[in-house]
Amino acid sequence: MTEQPFSEFGLAETLQRALAARKHTIPTPIQAQAIPEVLAGRDLIAIAQTGTGKTAAFALPILHRLAGARNSARARAPRALVLAPTRELAIQIADEFRAYGARLQLRLAVIYGGVGQKPQVDALARGTDILVATPGRLLDLMGQRRVSLDRIEHLVLDEADRMLDMGFIRDVRRILAALPAARQSLLFSATMPRDVARLASDFLRDPVRVAVTPQATPVERIRQSVFHVSAGDKQRLLAEILDDPALSRVLVFARTKHRANRVATQLEKCGVAADAIHGNKSQGARQRALERFRRGEARVLVATDIAARGIDIEDISHVINFELPNVPESYVHRIGRTARAGADGIAYSFCDAAERDSLGQIERLIRQRLTVIGDDPVPASARPAQGRPRRKGAGAGRKRGTPRFAEARP
Repeated sequence: MTEQPFSEFGLAETLQRALAARKHTIPTPIQAQAIPEVLAGRDLIAIAQTGTGKTAAFALPILHRLAGARNSARARAPRALVLAPTRELAIQIADEFRAYGARLQLRLAVIYGGVGQKPQVDALARGTDILVATPGRLLDLMGQRRVSLDRIEHLVLDEADRMLDMGFIRDVRRILAALPAARQSLLFSATMPRDVARLASDFLRDPVRVAVTPQATPVERIRQSVFHVSAGDKQRLLAEILDDPALSRVLVFARTKHRANRVATQLEKCGVAADAIHGNKSQGARQRALERFRRGEARVLVATDIAARGIDIEDISHVINFELPNVPESYVHRIGRTARAGADGIAYSFCDAAERDSLGQIERLIRQRLTVIGDDPVPASARPAQGRPRRKGAGAGRKRGTPRFAEARP
């Protein structure tokens, strides 16, 4: 089947030039499915993860429709509202809107908590067409009568599943109640749990449903290995692995904020440029850490699952699970960050004795075994039968907990 280029969507010429400047000629699957429906004014449910190009899937048609329908009345009130669960994601969405709409006479404001509200209030007072916001700060400003939503024509609820996981369901419903009934509503979510489906049925009208079915799932494109190592030896093992310069931009996952801080601090002591990012960090600190990582000034970014949601940084060479997640689906989301835009990826996981049940759940979910580096303390009879066999003979006879990284090199 021939791929339809962006030029055939009928987007405004300024948007097509912006796409050409970014060397975007062929839409991703979610863009190809969603853009025509949004241009046609349909409500939409889109199942897509971060990294699939979903932001452009709603930003481009919304920019096109706003540019083609000037609104002189109440020009200071926003006409498009995008709700995002985290500050980082809100900022990235706003950046995408600015990049595509740079030549359009449209104004944009982004508001989020964790920083002083005055610059955001000033931006709203100057007037805006597009408002990107996190729910908490938006409700605060609504309560102060700093923002009015009665002219909203387009609503986007991005990463709806994460929004609900983070406890924003009541805030979201309060915001929805303040919006005009006559509007276009779009919901984007990586998964469709019951609460998200219920929310969608409450505020979407006869929605079109689209979903991304990748040609190769992230799991299939990622070379996955596991080190069986004691909890006390994980920090030493991480430093040993990072001796290899092939690990050029590494995202490390920890389960807790305290652990993320500790891992980053210990890496710095070993001479590895590292930052931590989690919910207790100030907005300024989080942004500085992301920018250092994006520019390559920090080789390692240590993150918790919630803080990492919305991070969309290209060329992450490796993902390392310093601690395995309690929820096996989180493992898939984690490792997928090193397999973007069709690239292959490499993921390492550290598994101590207390995490072996979690490892088994992960292997059952992905229907394959992780390649074991070093000795496997789990009897073969206790491991799932699906998938490829683990590597045999790796590190045979070596003392448990002392794997050599050289065996893991691709």
